[in-house]
Amino acid sequence: MISHPAHFWMFRYTIDNLKRDGHKVVIVIRPKDVLEQLCINAGMEFYKVKNRPKKWGMFGLAIFLIEKIFEVWHIARKEKPDLLVGSDGVLAYVGTLLRIPSFEFFEDDYSVIKLYAKMFFPFYSHVVCPYVCDAGKWDDKKVGYPGYQKLTYLWPTRFEPNPKVVSGYGIPLDKPYFIIRFAKLSAHHDVGVHGFTKEIAATVINKLTAHGRVYITSEAELPEEFEQYRLRIKPLDIHHILAYASLYIGDSQSMAVEASMLGTPCLRFNDFVGAKKISVLEELDEKYHLTKGISSKTPEVLYAKIDEILAMPDARETYQERRKKMLNEKIDVTKFWVWFLENYPVSAEQARKADDKFWKQFR
Repeated sequence: MISHPAHFWMFRYTIDNLKRDGHKVVIVIRPKDVLEQLCINAGMEFYKVKNRPKKWGMFGLAIFLIEKIFEVWHIARKEKPDLLVGSDGVLAYVGTLLRIPSFEFFEDDYSVIKLYAKMFFPFYSHVVCPYVCDAGKWDDKKVGYPGYQKLTYLWPTRFEPNPKVVSGYGIPLDKPYFIIRFAKLSAHHDVGVHGFTKEIAATVINKLTAHGRVYITSEAELPEEFEQYRLRIKPLDIHHILAYASLYIGDSQSMAVEASMLGTPCLRFNDFVGAKKISVLEELDEKYHLTKGISSKTPEVLYAKIDEILAMPDARETYQERRKKMLNEKIDVTKFWVWFLENYPVSAEQARKADDKFWKQFR
């Protein structure tokens, strides 16, 4: 089950590989943002369940959850799957009701998704995540691996940036350009978390336009004066454009990780920094130096870091070397996920006991 555009990318090649190996894969989506369009563009057939209402209280959320459980239960009864796979908590309940093994694939720490984890983790068969992630008191259900979810689709053998895609949008590759991302920050774990203000965004744009073109990708509506910078592309092409950018700045956690996977200099700017532990980003920051987190309370630090990166004569080469070090220590996550699902339940026990020699088969 896919309930977020990021999950489309995450499961895309796992789905393709499972189908290639002769398995039937039934796709269920909850159409958030551009998710449905991504699936259509990729030629996927899918069931669609209703989306969460824009305004809802605790009672409304409970009703929505019950309705969604019934919808997915009905699909599962019809299709009779052997496994329930995804990152939507409803699978935990449906799996329990139908006695089908269910798996949560996630990349957040328990401290970030505490409510979600308490509601759903007890009912999952296993939770599958990078080694660095904290599963809280459900560590006995954790199947960890040396990688990141976004390597499922940004592993070098699965994704190669295409300069023709970039130039096809009129973006010159012989001059610097910069990507700014504004997120809605309205997910269940984003409540009370902020990033850019209009004034900070204007200062950043002014700094960057002195050195190259600025493109903004945004889930939210933009102030009129920023609309001229909006990046208008097919959703499937975003990673090609991100890969050739001279700098990514944003309040989106997901795109910060994607920029890091691609070796694009990356600054993330929001209230998560210093307030909530996000182990994946902390590792990418502190161990590999592929991203830098800056609290929204200290915009002056953001401005100084932008100046520092812009002044680096070999920024791209430096970040690509850091990326290479990271990749050498991680695995092809899609390859692991396919193996895990095809060989379950033996695979869960083997992965939980794995050593470095075991993981070499997935590199």
